[in-house]
Amino acid sequence: MRDVLVIGGNRYFGKRLIGRLIAAGDRVTVLNRGSAPPPAGAIHLVADRDDEAALNSALGDRAFDAVVDQVCYTPRQAVIARRVFGGGRTRRYVMTSTVEVYEYEDSLVYEDTVVPVREDAVDPRTVPVRLELPWHKPEFRETHYGEGKRQAEAVFASASADDTGTGSDTDSASTAAGGTEFPYSAVRVAHVLGGDDDFTGRLDHYAQRIRTSTPIAVPTENRPATYIHVEEIADFLFWTVGEDFTGPVNAASHGLLTTEELCAAVARHIPNGRTVFRNVDVGKVSPFSFSRSYGMDNSRATELGFTFGRVQEWLPRAVAETLGAEAGRKGFGEG
Repeated sequence: MRDVLVIGGNRYFGKRLIGRLIAAGDRVTVLNRGSAPPPAGAIHLVADRDDEAALNSALGDRAFDAVVDQVCYTPRQAVIARRVFGGGRTRRYVMTSTVEVYEYEDSLVYEDTVVPVREDAVDPRTVPVRLELPWHKPEFRETHYGEGKRQAEAVFASASADDTGTGSDTDSASTAAGGTEFPYSAVRVAHVLGGDDDFTGRLDHYAQRIRTSTPIAVPTENRPATYIHVEEIADFLFWTVGEDFTGPVNAASHGLLTTEELCAAVARHIPNGRTVFRNVDVGKVSPFSFSRSYGMDNSRATELGFTFGRVQEWLPRAVAETLGAEAGRKGFGEG
């Protein structure tokens, strides 16, 4: 029986991950601020992960075979986590990261290509860490989501106080984090779809506009993206807990999906609706439309032994799961 700690994230795919761990016979502990109870069968610890003293107090002398960190958004949080869980407290640390680590200022990774990007396009060992930025402000974290994840990966990736990439604050970050190699993996998650508990409202954004024939804003040059089903990312994280590879890994189903294809799948649930696109060069666009490609190469995970599904095969089911209850309430027919 493994002893696994899950930090935050006990809804959506986090809830499914916890269920899989418990079903496998693992001893599962969920740590959060107490805002929501964990699924039945899990041990519950309450602490603010930003409060190092409170985190240490809640954990006591417990050690873990694996930690899955679902809510690490900033390098400051990563520094605290590395101090708390370093020194042998865990055999394996899995950070849930994001496809958005590949989009950053002056990045050409996605600018002019639709070729899926590999993990080495962003090497966390070379990413500058800037602890002095206002990471404590929610609005700053929200507008710097990809940057926060990228710098958090950099903290976990630093091998020592002298091997932390470049930048104004990387040496202090590594020293604060303990200055020793850390057994981490960063799962760079594609855009997640599916489930009747999708709380994001992104598919509903399209459903509402198709139902009312309201124009859907997309970039003039609208690029495709990679996606992953909510059950598949839960499977992937569960699999990752039991593996021993380190470093970043892309988690995405096979195949690219355009906004047009996504909307076509949504429109099948709205037979009296109409899909209208409006091209914009400046301003806010719809949730799953991108001026840069968001395609990730999943070959590293595939070579390590994980089998992904194909987005075109599970997309109709994912849309039906999410819009099913909504369709019933708003008169969306079955197409």
